[in-house]
Amino acid sequence: MKVGIISDTHDNVPHIVKALEVFVERGCEALIHAGDFGAPFALKALLKFPGKVYGVLGNCDGEVEGLRKLLPELKLGPLNLQLNSCRIVVIHRVRKLTDADRAEADVVICGHSHRARITPGKPLIINPGECGGWLTGKCSIAILDTDSISAELVDLGVCP
Repeated sequence: MKVGIISDTHDNVPHIVKALEVFVERGCEALIHAGDFGAPFALKALLKFPGKVYGVLGNCDGEVEGLRKLLPELKLGPLNLQLNSCRIVVIHRVRKLTDADRAEADVVICGHSHRARITPGKPLIINPGECGGWLTGKCSIAILDTDSISAELVDLGVCP
């Protein structure tokens, strides 16, 4: 199963639209957002993804009630998921993850730093970087393959 991973969108809807296009083109069946959606209108754009959407809140998500109206299971994290046989822990700030959470995971997905990075090992740690592009000027996402427990970073370049 392929899973689209996105973080730190910070209300940049054109970048979200571009990311969703790539996720659909690449055959992603689920989407995970690692926090800092921004406002509810940004989450509405993400919810146009044709598969299941999961996510956690970040430190810059101010309209929490509005976000939870759209995605009721939204919480600060960690969020524990099992997609196929892959155990995934999602948290905005990886430093807030406990050793116990880390030990149970095949994959840890995080955001916050705005730096795209995949750290191999058990667990595989994926930070897709920022999709919003506000801080670094870069727009990136990641795609996880739950069968091989591998991931790739995708540079979206300058989005419209």
